[in-house]
Amino acid sequence: MSTTEVTGSSTDGDTRIGPGLDVKLEVVVLPVSDVDRAKTFYKGLGWRLDADVDVDGFKLVQLTPPGSRCSIQFGTNATTATPGSAQNVYLVVPDIEAVRRELFDRGVEVSDTFHEGSIGGRFDRPGSKDRLDGASSDGGSYASFASFSDPDGNSWLLQEITTRLPHRIDAEASYASVGDLSAALRRAAAAHGEHEKRIGQADLNWPDWYAAYMLAEQAGTGLPE
Repeated sequence: MSTTEVTGSSTDGDTRIGPGLDVKLEVVVLPVSDVDRAKTFYKGLGWRLDADVDVDGFKLVQLTPPGSRCSIQFGTNATTATPGSAQNVYLVVPDIEAVRRELFDRGVEVSDTFHEGSIGGRFDRPGSKDRLDGASSDGGSYASFASFSDPDGNSWLLQEITTRLPHRIDAEASYASVGDLSAALRRAAAAHGEHEKRIGQADLNWPDWYAAYMLAEQAGTGLPE
């Protein structure tokens, strides 16, 4: 799961627990009423099946979205939460329209792309005055959304993020999938083309420029000129 932009939030200071201590969000437990039905739905999304335990009436299933470092689990007595009560769980994507098309092709009822009329509109129901049709007009990262639900009504919120805000991730580049890496390379190539226009000549040190750009983009720091 990934950090999201919220207007007015503060990112001052270092929030690490301690030097060398990693604390990773690994699994989110979903409340479902029918484990087998939920497994069929999420496998149908193309999510990787990591665990499928069925022993003496106890069931536990774990799946992972493509490219994600966080998984979902559901099973027998896995949570006391009401089935369908997990709402607006974020799925961060680099290309929201491509993901919408794939979900639609897999038979999922996914919403049209929308943007917020005011802060918090992303959480409103379809038709709300603060949930406006279409992608964000400025094409900005963090600003375009879509949503869908599983058979129990647990809802998922797609958010398109192409460039991170400062300090949202550590200053090191890692890509969760081939698709994420190729998309980052395409953005770097386009930016490098503008860079060469500015300097008026071919940049023979383009590998270093690409590396600096991709690292800065993912860390949310200043991009090279």
